Amino acid sequence: FVGVDVFFVISGYLITTILIEDLENQRFSLVNFYERRARRILPALFFVMLVCIPFAWMWMLPDPLENFGQSLVAATLSANNVLLYLTSGYWGLASEFKPLLHTWSLGVEEQYYVFFPLLLLLTWRFGKGIVLLSIIIIASVSLALSEWLSRENPEAAFFLIHTRAWELLAGSICAFVVQRRGVQKNNPLALLGLAAIIFAIFFYDETTPFPGVYALVPVLGVVLVVLYADNKTLAAKFLSTKGFVGIGLVSYSAYLWHQPLFAFSKIHQQTEPSLLLNAVLIFATFLLSFASWKYIEKPFRNKSMINAKVFLLIIAISALGLLGFGYSAHKGHGFVERIFDESVYSTDMAISYNTRNFSYKKNAFETDLEPKILVIGNSFGRDFVNVLEETYDFTRLELVYSDHYDVCNLFQTDSGEVLYKDSEIIVFASNYDASDTLCIDNALRLSSKVGASLFFVGTKQFGVNLNWIARTEPDERKLLRNPVLQETMDSDIEASNAIPSTNYISLMQTLNNNEGVIVTDEFGRLISPDRTHLTRYGAIYIGREIILESQLGKILQPLILDE
Repeated sequence: FVGVDVFFVISGYLITTILIEDLENQRFSLVNFYERRARRILPALFFVMLVCIPFAWMWMLPDPLENFGQSLVAATLSANNVLLYLTSGYWGLASEFKPLLHTWSLGVEEQYYVFFPLLLLLTWRFGKGIVLLSIIIIASVSLALSEWLSRENPEAAFFLIHTRAWELLAGSICAFVVQRRGVQKNNPLALLGLAAIIFAIFFYDETTPFPGVYALVPVLGVVLVVLYADNKTLAAKFLSTKGFVGIGLVSYSAYLWHQPLFAFSKIHQQTEPSLLLNAVLIFATFLLSFASWKYIEKPFRNKSMINAKVFLLIIAISALGLLGFGYSAHKGHGFVERIFDESVYSTDMAISYNTRNFSYKKNAFETDLEPKILVIGNSFGRDFVNVLEETYDFTRLELVYSDHYDVCNLFQTDSGEVLYKDSEIIVFASNYDASDTLCIDNALRLSSKVGASLFFVGTKQFGVNLNWIARTEPDERKLLRNPVLQETMDSDIEASNAIPSTNYISLMQTLNNNEGVIVTDEFGRLISPDRTHLTRYGAIYIGREIILESQLGKILQPLILDE
């Protein structure tokens, strides 16, 4: 992902160089600037997005297709970075199945294109010194925000323009420096810059707080190359070889094609794609990149081949098509009827399948109803609330769900003490760290002291990919299974070893057998929409097959819903 940071700095440098020249020669026009940027970015982007639609229609289940539709709308409006911030993290497993995930960086760049020329126009009259000082101040504030949010809100730091602006503005600062004194020849500094970029590419991973100060390594690396890699330096000669120049020519198209190719390969496979397939996909990326560079990028940049009116008409029609399909996929919940007919999914069920029925929220006990159940956990906790709601009569019990506590802090805070002392049943349903035996032992002791029954619900996961089910015939979808992930089973075993059997509810021991983990029920209805959470049918299935047979089920037996 460090390539994005390199891309931002270079983009900021090139755009600012063009703007400075236009302003100094008094030929700057916002309309012409935006047209040039649109010609550079939109034709190839829209083409790739349009190509993705039929494959998404054929291969995606409703939930992923709904998300794809949202991405189509957001990417068309240059805001996929905002959508991704609102819906998921970059490193989530689901990200691997998002064909348009990568367009978040285009969103950042396009937002920069909107605001940066206006900043130059507003400050240019005061002289270059003031312009440069303004850029440095804004970049410094952006970097500080980036560092703070990379720890407080990593998704915001990663995706949003105000925490990425400093990288583009670093390139802008380079443009002012180069415009004044040219590119300098300094072999050691240029090689140091190249080494910094290579280091970040190979040694940064998903555990690195990013962007923040860690992004200074690749960003300053690019800055050193831009400022000091004169044509005669070793770094410049290395980067000027035919291979790198060729990759550079098709780099934008390669950027556009790589994510859809790899995402759709994962969507199509039941298991992880093979090394051979990945090698073929890399080759296909460059083949498609060359074709789209030659037949889409180059012609659309040439005004003599495609004039402004024709260009705007093509872009407008394409945008309307993308927005129309994207909005329909969102509004229609991924076109559920493509896959499931009404005998399997009613309209109400289809909606709850996509929203995952996560509407229940209650933070305190307020009635005299008994038993009083406290469920603690993240989205897995919400899943478990759904299981209980589909299995038991909620009019005869009182349930509180909270995602503010875990197995440790529930018993170590005053607000947590109020909850657990009022509870008759406490359930921890989260992908917690079962190795923290001290907190588990303390929870068992304190819950026993207040007379509450304590349960830990094990983890769950439904394989690498579920989209292959979309290609199966409806009468072949009953009780389908997926290869189980070994790390999921290892986590379940670790938890069962750390927690007494009377207090531990394993989901995977029932869901999984020698043929794999179950992914559809006896009617062919999906148990999970995304491989980790539950559909309404999944909640019904787990309630019936697992919870009713557990120790918790024995306690709640009088409250079972009538069929």
